[in-house]
Amino acid sequence: QVQLVESGGGLVQPGGSLRLSCVISGFSLDHYAIGWFRQAPGKEREGVACISSNGRSTIYGEFVDGRFTISRDNAKNTVFLQMTSLLPDDTAIYCCARGDFVAANREYARLSGSEFDSWGQGTQVTVSS
Repeated sequence: QVQLVESGGGLVQPGGSLRLSCVISGFSLDHYAIGWFRQAPGKEREGVACISSNGRSTIYGEFVDGRFTISRDNAKNTVFLQMTSLLPDDTAIYCCARGDFVAANREYARLSGSEFDSWGQGTQVTVSS
């Protein structure tokens, strides 16, 4: 069974940092693109970051502004999202998702929710003083 489990969220002050983890099971990580998405109450889900199946291409949402880094460790079945310089507007539930075969067969990353076929339950990130 395909599963993605996020962890690492919590309460952090503005300007702080968090490192989120997405541990996958039920499939081979090196064959799939993985994305991070977020959703705050009353707002639409938005793409945060995506890394291609070969790990050579990444893409970020416009709001990231160089503050976040997505990476993958296939041997550990884990994708990471390192977040720095966090803002109150970053408060949301952060989910990781597996790209479908359309995404897997590309050598570049895309942030298109329609190209992701399996989602984790999410981890809460709260940025507040």
